[in-house]
Amino acid sequence: MFDNCKIPKENILGELGFGFKIAMMTLDAGRIGIASQALGIAQASLEVAGEYASKRLAFGKPITKLQTIQNKLADMALQLESARLLTWRAAWLKDNKQPYTKEAAMAKLAASEAATFLSHQCIQILGGMGYVSEMPAERHYRDARITEIYEGTSEIQRLVIAGNLIKEMGLN
Repeated sequence: MFDNCKIPKENILGELGFGFKIAMMTLDAGRIGIASQALGIAQASLEVAGEYASKRLAFGKPITKLQTIQNKLADMALQLESARLLTWRAAWLKDNKQPYTKEAAMAKLAASEAATFLSHQCIQILGGMGYVSEMPAERHYRDARITEIYEGTSEIQRLVIAGNLIKEMGLN
């Protein structure tokens, strides 16, 4: 805690009185990074699930022939690509010096929840093997869960999105 702390002018970072705004802008950029991390985890989960399902036999055929497995893989791919597009959009806005607070929160929320969903589905497809620490699926699940927490929890992302949306729509 700093109380009555004097900072020499030459040591002040940014513009005086804008510290909170600068901190929030840093969070926005960090959220795109977390979304990207979550996308990597989600992609790896899909690859592990697909690889395993193509080699695991049930009733004499790979389990990729089972409709339930196909549905899981389709849902995984859908969430992954949706989150990827949101992440790319947020990054594009940032790179083009346009406002991106809402989009960064949307990307972080979608990608982190997709990573958790995909890693969970990966474990489901692998069955008991998904829980074995020698397999990457259980690590992907652990890694995915933290992406929903740091740089603001999913609940915080929803507040950021809603607050920006309400402002954009002139509803306040």
